[in-house]
Amino acid sequence: MEERQEKERGIMGQEQGDEGKNQEQQPASTDTQNSQTEKEENSVAVHTEMEEKGKEKGMEEGEMKKETELEAEVKVELCHSVPNLQMSYIRGTDLFGYVGIEAVLDQMRSKTMKAGFEFNIMVVGQSGLGKSTLVNTLFKSKVSRKSCTPNYEEKISKTVKLHTVSHVIEEKGVKMKLTVVDTPGFGDQINNENCWEPIVEYVNEQYEKYLREELHVNRKRRIPDSRVHCCIYFLPATGHRLRPIDIEFMKRLGKIVSIVPVIAKADTLTIEERQDFKERIRQDLAANGIRVYPQKEYDEDPEEQILNDRIRESIPFAVVGTDKEHQVNGNKVLGRKTKWGIIEVENVAHCEFANLRDLLIRSHLQDLKDVTHNIHYETYRVRRLNESNMNFSEQGLSTWLLENGTTEKSESESHL
Repeated sequence: MEERQEKERGIMGQEQGDEGKNQEQQPASTDTQNSQTEKEENSVAVHTEMEEKGKEKGMEEGEMKKETELEAEVKVELCHSVPNLQMSYIRGTDLFGYVGIEAVLDQMRSKTMKAGFEFNIMVVGQSGLGKSTLVNTLFKSKVSRKSCTPNYEEKISKTVKLHTVSHVIEEKGVKMKLTVVDTPGFGDQINNENCWEPIVEYVNEQYEKYLREELHVNRKRRIPDSRVHCCIYFLPATGHRLRPIDIEFMKRLGKIVSIVPVIAKADTLTIEERQDFKERIRQDLAANGIRVYPQKEYDEDPEEQILNDRIRESIPFAVVGTDKEHQVNGNKVLGRKTKWGIIEVENVAHCEFANLRDLLIRSHLQDLKDVTHNIHYETYRVRRLNESNMNFSEQGLSTWLLENGTTEKSESESHL
């Protein structure tokens, strides 16, 4: 009996142990099931993220395609805007290799250096304002009429006479034929009425010469250019306002040539007087509708407009001219020596000569020539051709009337 009871107890203990093991195995299995479900959820999330990224990429690719299609449409529209013209835009990245289009700039440079170019500048102002000295200072050589004429005696001319002096200046292989047109006698008389007429006539004569050369059947490959590209007008440093002669001259000349006004001998004014004088001059220019270079309507792009706005703010340039050098801190500088110091011509803190030089030579020389050719000369050419067409039509009409009159006369005679 005892053995049976022990066996029964052993069986019961095994059953209880098996139940405990089963209970332990059940949470383990639930844990594995949970981990599997979590893995499945993570994989689903990853898949959804991948799908979303794919959609975003697809959207981006679609947007890129739309942009390229729009660009293509714009290009097609631009091409179709010109009738009978098929044109496509090929970027540098679309080329199979190096073509060498940029070498055109080197070709143009070498041709210009061989042939050189011409620049004609006119200086206008009453005597004693330093016109000759300023021109010499601009080109750092003796280029003015006074400097080139031996035994020169300065006399006040009774009438306005124009004198031209030409030089060939070479710097670093680049040749420039410089012509300086001087106007002695302007503004030096008691009665200065119509003293600008000889200057207007001279400017128009140069346009006429160029036009005649253009109209020749067998014209030259390179037409000599004697047209005035720039007129520097010298204002006396009075500190007041523009004089009537200044207003009348710039009104008339501003329509046919590029005018750059300057305040001569600006070292006679203090800084405050100089600023006030410049402001009054700008007011007078605007009030009288005087056009000085550079004009706003000729600005081609925003970058050029910003540069020209700075120039317009500093016009007229307050300048000092000299061709003498002095030692300043061990360096040779162009300047005017006084009892209290040296006025350095090329120092922006002392005067605005450097700004004038940069405008005329370093930044706007080619633009001055372009404005002269494309605007001032073109205006003159159109006017002259219209006048010649009118004269031709009048002559044709008169000959037609004469011919008709003679025929009618002969018919009447025959009837008689």
